Amino acid sequence: MSEIVDDASPRTGAMLDDILSFIRTHRCYHHHIFEDWATVGPDAVTVGALFHQIQNFCAATRPGGRFPDSLSALGFDEQSRLLREIVESEDGHGPELATMAGHIVNRAADEIVCSDLDDRAAVEAKLRECSDRLLSSIPGYGADDGLAVQTRRAIAVFDGRNDSSRDATIRNLGTAIALEMVSNNHLIPGEKQCLVDSGLYGASMDEPEMHYLLEHYGEIGAEQQHEKNAIEAIVSVLDEETAPLVMEGARDFLDSLERLWDLLDSVLLQSGLATPQPNHA
Repeated sequence: MSEIVDDASPRTGAMLDDILSFIRTHRCYHHHIFEDWATVGPDAVTVGALFHQIQNFCAATRPGGRFPDSLSALGFDEQSRLLREIVESEDGHGPELATMAGHIVNRAADEIVCSDLDDRAAVEAKLRECSDRLLSSIPGYGADDGLAVQTRRAIAVFDGRNDSSRDATIRNLGTAIALEMVSNNHLIPGEKQCLVDSGLYGASMDEPEMHYLLEHYGEIGAEQQHEKNAIEAIVSVLDEETAPLVMEGARDFLDSLERLWDLLDSVLLQSGLATPQPNHA
């Protein structure tokens, strides 16, 4: 991606470097939740609860909303194209994530908890049951959606994609670049660490049930291209007026995801709730 920075003016390059450095040094970018997951080896119910919160968050990050059209309306046609590529690439990944989650829950339980991994609704209902069982007593837990307050707030950052105003659209670029950098360098590698490399579930990247992770991981994975697209999209937009808005969008995303990771890590992986329980959800 260095060629993208090299093509920018010195001032633009400096502003871009400040934004990328902020993202890379944010605590969220290096959060230890996946390391703790690999270390604790949570039981099947805890795994299901973790996946319920994570997959709902991930689902909110995929739709483009009005964001690509808003970029075009502002004359940012190339930026719109780059963001549309990301949105189109993410289409259909929800069912694959549900399949992987159900597969890992089954492996954690050492029995069949999710009987039909292709039945997304049934798998996600089982994950919701796990979440209700372990998280329903925490303040603000949603009885209607089974989501923690922190999950809803992380999701709400992406509601901004339906705001077509100029400032919101520029902030959305900051959110997009932070999302793609975190996904490529933290979230997907972290999932590989705890789900595959840990050996906890006997899972392999070659298993069809793990295709979601295979599709996203590494130099040929989707997230690598998404990060490149997001960085390229902001370079020609950055100036003294827009750089603070881009930074604001990045910060909103990183701070909200950090709070979500802190909650899941403290409540599900370090509080005692992850001690062995009956292997069923």
